[in-house]
Amino acid sequence: MATLVADILRPTLQSPETPVSATITDVQQLSSYNYVDTEDEKLNLVIPGSPNVWSPPGGSTRLSKDEGLVYIDQHAARHPNYPLEPLFRALYVSHPTLDITSANVITDRNNIRKLLRFISSESKDDFTISVEVIDNTVLLGRHEPQAYEYISSTQFRGYGHMFEKAYTTPQIKGTTGHHRIVSYNFAGMKMIVRHETDGYVGPPSDQAKNETSIFSPISPATTITTSTGLLIHNQGQDIPLSSTLEIKTRARHRPLFFQDVASQLWASQTPKLVRAYHSKGVFPPPVVEDVSAQLRGWEEEKQKELRLLAALMVRIRETVREQGGGRC
Repeated sequence: MATLVADILRPTLQSPETPVSATITDVQQLSSYNYVDTEDEKLNLVIPGSPNVWSPPGGSTRLSKDEGLVYIDQHAARHPNYPLEPLFRALYVSHPTLDITSANVITDRNNIRKLLRFISSESKDDFTISVEVIDNTVLLGRHEPQAYEYISSTQFRGYGHMFEKAYTTPQIKGTTGHHRIVSYNFAGMKMIVRHETDGYVGPPSDQAKNETSIFSPISPATTITTSTGLLIHNQGQDIPLSSTLEIKTRARHRPLFFQDVASQLWASQTPKLVRAYHSKGVFPPPVVEDVSAQLRGWEEEKQKELRLLAALMVRIRETVREQGGGRC
């Protein structure tokens, strides 16, 4: 059982250090990578990799429901002892001279969403985030009750994964997921945030090429093997953050409102959204929405909650530091 270090209550987060404006500025894309399955079943990481390209079929499409292995947290499932290692490996490949210690917070996007739900009282569910403080940097590690699930033929979990397979085209052979690392300033803190990306929208002139082009299988000649068993490959292409998108599927009678996904898009600064609706598995042609303006509006409306988020992050860092740093 974990040792209780401190209680942090919502009412105590009203701090004089809380900034006047809790906004995201100076967004930069730092690196990206794909997990790749190979016949030898080793742990392959392709840097910078590539998200799948958005390549919708024409007309309405009937899909089968999701079945089989589905990752909830691919890092915990594939590399449970060192789930943050791929983040650091990708950063050092893309930016060998990057000073990691200049960051105040290094985290997965999922942790930011959990902390926001705690602040806004949207969820009463318990959650766990591991915390490690090194000098002025706090590392937030994601924890889920299970890292993956296997959906049987008798279970129904929607159509989200089958939709991605039908409406996007892999650009990296054998990919099982594309992850991106961005940095930005938030309320006076420098953040480095990792998140998964569903796809990207290519320029119209490149659409036909992107729908069929897949990078060749990874070559052993370009491989670096780490002491923890990661095989690092240099392959792929840098896709701008402005082209990336999040995909959500819903039954037609259950509309997805922007506020339902705003915190997720905001935390990673993902500017495009696909809301795909179906009727018994039949999807009419979906639309790619540019939600950049809506994200800015949401950020303005949520200043109270975002200022509390900033105060909470500072409180977590200072609380662990007072215990001598290290991991909690």
